[in-house]
Amino acid sequence: MRSMFGSRGPARAVHAKAGSDGQASTSGRTALPRRVILGAGLATALVAVPLLATAPDSRAAAAAAGGIDLEKRLGEVRYSEAEWRERLGPAAYDVLRREATERRWTSPYNFEKREGVFKCAGCDSPLFNASAKFESGTGWPSFFQPLPGAVTEVSDYSIIFMPRTEVRCRKCQGHLGHVFDDGPAPTGLRYCMNGLALSFEPAPGA
Repeated sequence: MRSMFGSRGPARAVHAKAGSDGQASTSGRTALPRRVILGAGLATALVAVPLLATAPDSRAAAAAAGGIDLEKRLGEVRYSEAEWRERLGPAAYDVLRREATERRWTSPYNFEKREGVFKCAGCDSPLFNASAKFESGTGWPSFFQPLPGAVTEVSDYSIIFMPRTEVRCRKCQGHLGHVFDDGPAPTGLRYCMNGLALSFEPAPGA
């Protein structure tokens, strides 16, 4: 059975990808900003954090030019925090807007076998074709690739010295989950998604 963290390498750089309800919990996350400032006593440990984590990224600048603010989690689809809370409900709000993680095996989408499209629960933007879904054994809905241009990937250092790659909906910048390099062919990637961040539209006749 795969770990929820998968095989961990350096987090990917920020870029846009081209190409029923469970209880959400924040207990597995460290409440720290992306750029963690360590005391002098831990200075020698900084070598574990890639220097690119705080370096300007031309692709982040390109995202900003397109009206997307990665730091503030603002996409093309925007609402106030109060409006997001009302639209999503407590559990989905915690996942999409506060980066919580739902408990494993609580999403019915783990067992969804029909043809169709998985969409963002926040803005209804198409994210994954059901044909890209596979059984990862992790307890979270998993896919080997998103739809072209559907997601943004952001370097995530919220857990100190454990760089990961966060996956967001490109349209609303809602948190979906993380991507790991231990998936099946043809991509070798595992997009480990929170079911609370998704909705499903079955194909006609499915």
